Amino acid sequence: MNTESETTVSVLYTIKNQYGSLSEKERLIADFIIEHKGATVDPSITELAAQIGISEATLVRFVKKLGYQGYQKFRIALARESAADNAHIFEIAVDGDEQEEDVIDRIFKHTIRALESSRKLLDKKAVIKAAELMTTARHLLLFGFGGSNVNARDAYHKLLRTGLACMYTDEFHMQLMLASQACAEDVALLFSHSGRNYDIVALAEELKTHKCPIVVITSYDNSPLAHCADILLTVSPVLNSVISESFSDSLAVGTLINVLYVEVMNRLKETGLQNLAKMRRAIAGRRI
Repeated sequence: MNTESETTVSVLYTIKNQYGSLSEKERLIADFIIEHKGATVDPSITELAAQIGISEATLVRFVKKLGYQGYQKFRIALARESAADNAHIFEIAVDGDEQEEDVIDRIFKHTIRALESSRKLLDKKAVIKAAELMTTARHLLLFGFGGSNVNARDAYHKLLRTGLACMYTDEFHMQLMLASQACAEDVALLFSHSGRNYDIVALAEELKTHKCPIVVITSYDNSPLAHCADILLTVSPVLNSVISESFSDSLAVGTLINVLYVEVMNRLKETGLQNLAKMRRAIAGRRI
C-alpha cells in the first residue's frame, strides 16, 4: 500500500476490512482509532500506545499489518481523513474560499478515481460466472437494505428488461419470505456496503439453507456476508477522504450493475433483444 498516494483507500476502510483477522490487542487499537479518529492524529506513538493500553511494539505491528511502512506513514494517512465534521457538506470537504468550479472538478476527479480503483479490484472471471448463473436461473432474487436497497432496486429495474424472472421487495420480512422459497435453480444477488448488517446475513443464511447460489456485491471482502458468497464481487468504496465510503460505493456498484446487465444481454443474444424491444414498446405506448 502506498499511503502517500491520493489513490490509496482510506485508513478506516483498511481497518474495517481487516478487522476479522486482527488479534484481540489489535482490535483494541482498531476500536480506539475508529471511535477517536480525530484524536488519534496528534499523539506520538508512545502517547497513543499509553492511551490505548498496549505496547509500542504492538502498535507498530498493527500499522504494518495494515500495509503501512511505519507509524508516521500511518499517522499522515489518518490525518488526511480527519477533517472536522463541520467542514463537510454532504460528506464532501469544501473550502469556503473555493470557487464552485473547483468543487465540481474535485468531485468528478475523485469519482473517476473511485471507479478506476474498483475496476482494478474486480475479478473479471467472477463477473462472467455471475452473469452465467443469472442468465440460466429460474428466478433472480435481489436483496439489500438502506442505501444498498437502492442498489438492489436499480439492479431490478435494469435486469427486468432482459426478460429474466427478477424478484424484489424492499421490506425485510417479505425478503425473508422470498429467501425461504428459493432453491438451487435460483440465484440471489445480495448488496451490502459493509457486509455486516444482521438482516442481510440472515437472508444469506436462509438462502444457503435452500442451496441457492449467492452473489455478494460489497466493499469488504472479509465481512460475514462475504464469507457466505458463492461468487464475491468487490468494489472500492473510497479512495480519498473528500468522498465518503457510501457515496463512492454507490457509484461503483451502479457501474458494476451496468456491467452485469451487458454481460447478461450478451448471453441472451436474440432473446434478450426481443425482451428489451417488448419493454420499450410497452413504455413507448405511455409517452405523450
